[in-house]
Amino acid sequence: MTKPISKIEQLIAKLCPNGVEFKELGELGEFYGGLSGKSKDDFSNGNAKFVTYMNIYSNIAVNTDINVFVKVGKDENQNRIEYGDVLFTGSSETPDECGMSSVLTKKINEPLYLNSFCFGFRLNDKDLLLPEFSKYLFRDEQMRKQIAKTASGVTRFNVSKKRFAKIKIPLAPLAVQESIVKILNNFTELEAELEAELEAELEARKKQYEHYRSQLLTFKDGTERESKMGNIRRNRNYD
Repeated sequence: MTKPISKIEQLIAKLCPNGVEFKELGELGEFYGGLSGKSKDDFSNGNAKFVTYMNIYSNIAVNTDINVFVKVGKDENQNRIEYGDVLFTGSSETPDECGMSSVLTKKINEPLYLNSFCFGFRLNDKDLLLPEFSKYLFRDEQMRKQIAKTASGVTRFNVSKKRFAKIKIPLAPLAVQESIVKILNNFTELEAELEAELEAELEARKKQYEHYRSQLLTFKDGTERESKMGNIRRNRNYD
């Protein structure tokens, strides 16, 4: 059976025999900022959804089940997030955690805005990158190393948009992107299944521990305790 990586290599050899082209983000699209001119009151009685810093930080794809709102007037000139946009956190306490990314991989039918401590990137040609591919690309280890170099600071680090624009990304053919997404999605699903199995096992062990702890720490007279200890030795199972 052909290994998944071999299939990707074959596709690349067929579709781009001279190798995959790399280009700087600044050549491919535009950066935009988050909400501006907002007061605390605007977030207490809002009429529009927005993507928070933690939504981006915690998810490679934006969680669109949003229940946080901001007040945005009809005539306000605020940037809206669009399908396929890559969103980034603007600062952090360490450079390695700056510029964490999340991609809007779902099409939504209502305005969606961006937290003021974050920024977005939009391709001029949205057909260059599949959103599902982008969500993996910008969290890749090599990409994270490039992003970390764009941050500077002392106690808190901030991303430089000028440096960020110099980050180079691979422009693989869409067929290659689709194949990579399929493989990584399969791995993600498998990982989730394994985590669920481990959680179930850990929960069972936790209940077992709590049961024995309760028995061990329930003190009565000496005769009852000796009998109880004997039962624990006979019944415990460490397989």
